Amino acid sequence: MRAEPGLVYMVTGGSGFLGRHLVRLLAEREQDITEIRVFDPNADPDLGSLNTEKLQVKFIQGNIVDAASVLEAARGVDLIIHTAGLVDVWMKHPSKRIWAVNYQGTQNVLAVCKELGIRYLLYTSSMEVVGPNIKGKHFIRGNEDTNYRIYHEGAYVQSKAAAEKLVLSANGMRVAGGKTLVTCSLRPTGIYGEGNPIMAKVYQTITNFGGRRLRLAGKGVEHARVYVGNVAWMHVLAARALQQTPTIVGGEVYFCYDDSPYLCYEDFDMLLLGPVGVQLSGRTPLPYWALYLLALLSEGLHFLMRPLARKEIIFNRYNLAVITTTFTVRTDKAARHFGYSPLVPWAQSWVRTLDWVQTLAGTHVG
Repeated sequence: MRAEPGLVYMVTGGSGFLGRHLVRLLAEREQDITEIRVFDPNADPDLGSLNTEKLQVKFIQGNIVDAASVLEAARGVDLIIHTAGLVDVWMKHPSKRIWAVNYQGTQNVLAVCKELGIRYLLYTSSMEVVGPNIKGKHFIRGNEDTNYRIYHEGAYVQSKAAAEKLVLSANGMRVAGGKTLVTCSLRPTGIYGEGNPIMAKVYQTITNFGGRRLRLAGKGVEHARVYVGNVAWMHVLAARALQQTPTIVGGEVYFCYDDSPYLCYEDFDMLLLGPVGVQLSGRTPLPYWALYLLALLSEGLHFLMRPLARKEIIFNRYNLAVITTTFTVRTDKAARHFGYSPLVPWAQSWVRTLDWVQTLAGTHVG
């Protein structure tokens, strides 16, 4: 099944980690799209190679918090995939900036849809709008309908949750031309894959500490991970479904999933970092109270140093709660609603990511 010919897509954050994979996949798979607009503050020169006689990939430099630039970029667009967002797992950015990008930016996108009569909006959310929660309550093989007590803490999680609520509540909203807006939201679990800036930072930090990583998660803790190429593929299929079956997907949320193994963050990352020499210290973690005090100390030092330099808090209480709380997903909602199945199997996802990690390390493991 194909969308109508001659469609123009806009991908906000299209030069980012997920955005780059998504734009490339749209160019490869969606033959009826004639133009993809990459709206991002930063250009990705590699995306220019995707241009063909039938497809134009156009980079538009702009900031999602600038309503006027979003409006100009979206003129003539049929569908927006809104991936732009400020991820702040290490508390580097001020709350005001995070809310501006994640919430106000989404308000700007919705306003543009209304003014220009754009009918389709796909939002990239996060599993963290659900959890893991900071109370340590596990989410085990849950799905989109699982009853789970949500505790939002921190500007990133709160702003993403509020933005998703905006998008979903806008489903069915009247837009210019007497049309109605159709929206849905995708919630990736922990995304990994080549080009992941978080994994690059983790590897750099571990290397600075002699190549050893402290075990934090206890026995039995597991997390859902999903390969970036499969997240991008789900976006491609969801974008089709918004147009073809709006009464099914409109106003819905979907976890992004594939066949990546359920492991704690440390053990999963060791599948990729172990071959380049990273070692995991300890079979069992320190007591939780000790880890909590270390995280609190890390935050305190960061607070004292903040007037001198704004640096990430690599180890903080929120990250500790996420790492030590199980969050795994088992659902087939995306398969039932728009035919999703993973495009890239786990073995290939692992090889692709490992090849990239080896470039970071300057090695190749044959």
